[in-house]
Amino acid sequence: MSASGGTKAIVAALLANLSIAAAKFVAFLFSGSSSMLAESVHSLADSGNQGLLLLGGKKAQRVATPQHPFGYGRERYIYAFLVSIVLFSVGGMFAIYEGYEKIKHPHEIKHWYWPVGVLVFAIIAETFSFRTAIKESNVLRGKKSWKEFVRHAKAPELPVVLLEDLGALVGLILALGGVGLALLTGDGVWDGIGTLCIGVLLILIALVLAAETKSLLLGESAGLEDVQKIEAAIVAGDTVTRIIHMRTLHLGPEELLVAAKIAVQHDDTATEIAGAIDAAEARIREAVPIARVIYLEPDIYSETEAAKGPDPEATPGGPTLDGAGH
Repeated sequence: MSASGGTKAIVAALLANLSIAAAKFVAFLFSGSSSMLAESVHSLADSGNQGLLLLGGKKAQRVATPQHPFGYGRERYIYAFLVSIVLFSVGGMFAIYEGYEKIKHPHEIKHWYWPVGVLVFAIIAETFSFRTAIKESNVLRGKKSWKEFVRHAKAPELPVVLLEDLGALVGLILALGGVGLALLTGDGVWDGIGTLCIGVLLILIALVLAAETKSLLLGESAGLEDVQKIEAAIVAGDTVTRIIHMRTLHLGPEELLVAAKIAVQHDDTATEIAGAIDAAEARIREAVPIARVIYLEPDIYSETEAAKGPDPEATPGGPTLDGAGH
């Protein structure tokens, strides 16, 4: 996986979650706290999620085959989507079930220092993991807000780790609050309420992840900045007079398909047009290195056809420039 996949952040989260899961489960055995059990399952699910992200990154590196001529870049989207399913089913639903059972059948927390000590340790470890994810994300985020980064990032790993770590930190605070109130009041119901809140939190995060990765799976166009660079690169030569229409599609986080119908002069020879297309492709790859699959179709621009409106081949939702071919 490339650096933009956030391998460092994934590994940091994996190591943190494995150690935290073990500590939480020990605390559950000694204290009987349902919040501790829910949190141990949460951390174990998160560890599995990081494993899925690493596996997806590895599988995405496979070379293209005749059956999959555009390669396996979308493997990373598929495994990120699986993460949201695991987080929803294993983490969220289990926590809700455990919280309901604890509210229905509350019992006293034993050896309070175990859950409290482990939660403090877990908060410190998760803070380190979250800090690493933030640092790795800032390299790619630029001037975007965090909301924009999560919504528009083409590499799914960093948004997934960010949301997981954020959910883990909030979940730990909820667990600490539930355990603390149960100890102060002597009523184990509070422990169950804390567990229930953790489950709701995990399900909400899972739904956000599912929505974002679904969009990537369906196929997203290049960002506005890259689209503008590609447009400028195409018309930078002397032969191509304009772009009639253009479409872009991410085949993976770091592989972009570009398809465009370009206008050339009616008296250009086939040799001149072929040379212009080759030059335009070279300029596109220089401007946007991830543009690896490029199809440029030459056509003659027609003012009459342009007057009729947008190109009939154009569809809503993609960048379309004025004009038409025939």
